[in-house]
Amino acid sequence: MNLEGIGMTSRRTRERLVSRLLEKGIANVSVLEVFLNTPRHLFVDEALAHKAYEDTALPIGHGQTISQPYIVARMTELLLSHGTPEKVLEIGTGSGFQTAVLAQLVPEVWSVERIRPLQQKAQKLFSVLELTNIYLRFADGGFGWEEAAPFDGIITTCAPESVPDSLLQQLNPEGGRLVIPVGETEQSLYLIIRNGDNFQREKVEGVKFVPLLNGTINKDIGE
Repeated sequence: MNLEGIGMTSRRTRERLVSRLLEKGIANVSVLEVFLNTPRHLFVDEALAHKAYEDTALPIGHGQTISQPYIVARMTELLLSHGTPEKVLEIGTGSGFQTAVLAQLVPEVWSVERIRPLQQKAQKLFSVLELTNIYLRFADGGFGWEEAAPFDGIITTCAPESVPDSLLQQLNPEGGRLVIPVGETEQSLYLIIRNGDNFQREKVEGVKFVPLLNGTINKDIGE
């Protein structure tokens, strides 16, 4: 497994991606540095590795995608916009790229995935990358992770039709932040900040995510 990459997965290619993120308005230096040092090509199928550092979403199987780098960077930047959260919940581990980015920026990442094969692949990558501050759960993400709440930050990589109350209630009452895409055919990214029973909502920009679905898929890799 080549962590550094060669050719279209080389460090120079990553540097070009970081330059594009800067041009699109990503200003958080720590976020940009993590993008430069994280091997995104490991989080996609080998046949698509040459596209890993293009600013585009890519399929990862099971009807899911790895999000466009700009969106991952933007959501991460929003999550960090009011200081570094100690404990973050991620809904939708997917291939694990967003998880890996977060794990290099915050002390604890708790990530829920409903498709076990994706979770298993991601877990192996976290081990290879020696990311030891990630806690994984196989479950329906719409319910969050109540036993581990409250969270200083919550980020979802799939879009519900409306914001789940379960996630709002699992935010830290003292400034907990939720970054979430919402909607069906037309989706918008929101930053929601909790202060006690008050939830301040900011509509950020239009986005396109796979929907947040109910239930779990419990098939072994290869089935």
